Amino acid sequence: MKVGIGVGTNQGKREEQIREALAFLKRLTEGEHFLCSSIWETEPVDCPIGSQCFLNCVVEIDTSLSSRSLLQRLQDFELSQGRLPLFEREKNGPRPIDLDILYYGSNIIVEPDLLIPHPRISQRRFVLGPLAEIRPELILPGYSKTIKSLLHELDKNNSRLDKTPEK
Repeated sequence: MKVGIGVGTNQGKREEQIREALAFLKRLTEGEHFLCSSIWETEPVDCPIGSQCFLNCVVEIDTSLSSRSLLQRLQDFELSQGRLPLFEREKNGPRPIDLDILYYGSNIIVEPDLLIPHPRISQRRFVLGPLAEIRPELILPGYSKTIKSLLHELDKNNSRLDKTPEK
């Protein structure tokens, strides 16, 4: 199953957090399929005042894990990296790592704690930009437009979005 995962961090050693998350996700993939966008630096959206900018990227892996098992593995990794449990953390507060399932093949999943495709994917340029690098022609389940088209519609948005310079 081809699965898209959003990766973000705005706390601690951000570049190191991203590298560790990518290594973790590479271990989850089966076979050679591992697509990864460049890393983008983005302004915090809907976060507390004074929040640090995020580093974001999007990865696509191939896995036989169920959506529920994958979610559990992602959450376990977040906790292992210092992210507070859901009941202890501030809504949209700073986080050392954030891993979100963006899509899970062609499935639409509606569960109390798991909505796939991610419900705000079409409104989040910090997701669509990196995703358009690796899957511009992808049409998500429940959508009629490509990722590239969804991103184009958001280009009128005023939010700053800068690619991190390559080192």
